[in-house]
Amino acid sequence: MSRLGKKPVEVPSGVTVSVSSRRLEVSGKLGKLHWDLPSAIDVTTTDDQKSASVTTSINTKQARALHGLGRALLANMVTGVTKGFERRLLIFGTGYSCNVVANKLHLNCGFMGRGTKEKPQFALPIPEGVEVVIEVASARGDAEPAKMLVKGCDKQKVGQFAAVVRKIRPPEPYKGKGIRYDDEHVRRKQGKALAGGR
Repeated sequence: MSRLGKKPVEVPSGVTVSVSSRRLEVSGKLGKLHWDLPSAIDVTTTDDQKSASVTTSINTKQARALHGLGRALLANMVTGVTKGFERRLLIFGTGYSCNVVANKLHLNCGFMGRGTKEKPQFALPIPEGVEVVIEVASARGDAEPAKMLVKGCDKQKVGQFAAVVRKIRPPEPYKGKGIRYDDEHVRRKQGKALAGGR
């Protein structure tokens, strides 16, 4: 059995964990999440609904991996419906901007010949269950970035959408322009030095 999988997950008050026809459902104040359980694992709750555990009766490598995975996903679902998950993105670059219009994220990030003020360079549909909050709409120079917050109760959806946004313009190593995570460190390179004349 997995060492991580054996640990029970605490279920806070206001959160409901239930299993019906191999479908795990976790609901709380921020929403409802579900996951179809693999055949190798089961989820059980205590009588007072204060903790839930992932169990398995199969001792194979795949079952042990699913045991730990199932416990991690269950813990993430409980955290998601109580506190939620978020990823903050910073957009560095003069004239780079972001905005949310009609459930689409509009991005302008320095691609020549693409987009205008009325028609953005990129318009990404925001997935269901994900919210994008614009904190600073446009970057000012290389020191004051535009900022956005991607949040939701599903950790996978939040992380995936943040990764899709970042991939549009990853930070370049010379001036640091581009889209990066708030806690990301960009390794900077020194540009070519001009040779001194006599």
